[in-house]
Amino acid sequence: MRKILIYNSGGGLGDSIQIIPLILSLKNHYRRSKIFYLGAHKNHFDDKLKDYNINIETFELNLKYFGFRWWHLLYVKKNFYEKAVTKFDLILDLQSKFRNSLILKRVPHTHFCSTTFNNFFSTKKIKYKSKSHLENLSIFLNEKIKTINFDCKKLNKNLINEAKRLLPKTNYIGFSITQGNMYRKKSWSIYKFISLANKTLIKNKTPVFFVEKNQEQIIEKIKNQVPGALFPESNSELACPALVTALSSRLDQAVSIDNGIMHMIALADIPMIVLFGPTNSEKFAPKNNYTKILDSKKIYGTKDIETISVEEVYNLI
Repeated sequence: MRKILIYNSGGGLGDSIQIIPLILSLKNHYRRSKIFYLGAHKNHFDDKLKDYNINIETFELNLKYFGFRWWHLLYVKKNFYEKAVTKFDLILDLQSKFRNSLILKRVPHTHFCSTTFNNFFSTKKIKYKSKSHLENLSIFLNEKIKTINFDCKKLNKNLINEAKRLLPKTNYIGFSITQGNMYRKKSWSIYKFISLANKTLIKNKTPVFFVEKNQEQIIEKIKNQVPGALFPESNSELACPALVTALSSRLDQAVSIDNGIMHMIALADIPMIVLFGPTNSEKFAPKNNYTKILDSKKIYGTKDIETISVEEVYNLI
């Protein structure tokens, strides 16, 4: 495997952060390989995620939304086959849209691994047994690929020191309460989070809220009702996803809805409680041994995340 291409169609930061352990595992297993990242949207590893020091090469096509337009079939034919630009030993398709997989498979390759349409596009017909891309790839290649998780110690020293300055003590519990994309209601009531935070105060835990500086109304509302709550990002001149991960390494545990911050926290490999409503918990929940999932679909048969009670979350804490 000299050249490997990873294709990710997700547009949010969380979609890219979620696959960092996969990238690290492949880099560890194929140490002499060149691994390229192709995003359908803006390639986050070149800008917003550069502080994670993943060191993966972007496969730049100068196209927006690669795979989402049918004319990209002609683009691939003209720019790959006719010019014979490159050929990959392995293409790993991380999404499940028929059109995207069809277009991606036109990129020259030896092996193509995809779960789309019941493994229809893969060059090797196997039965996938997991929601984990790494486990499926191990089956596909018939090679045991060791999982390598992100190590917070490899973050830049300035981020680690800033996290220690902002959270210098112990007994912190983190809360991530806001969603990025608004197309589906994934947020749990702020009043439920406030109630939960006050309950943890009784247990001598200090609530730490991950809320962007520009959310002044939310911050003020929480400050007025949760005495002693901390908002570390508001007290720092630094602002990047890697800082959230550095701060998360200072926590005892965290509670989050399904959002990008959930994945930033998960890289710190701490105990988490994650709340799901309309989205797929099996697909998006952090893959570690410390995560507890409350999914309204599985508990109550509804996509309404508000059916999850404060007591249910508190009992898991």
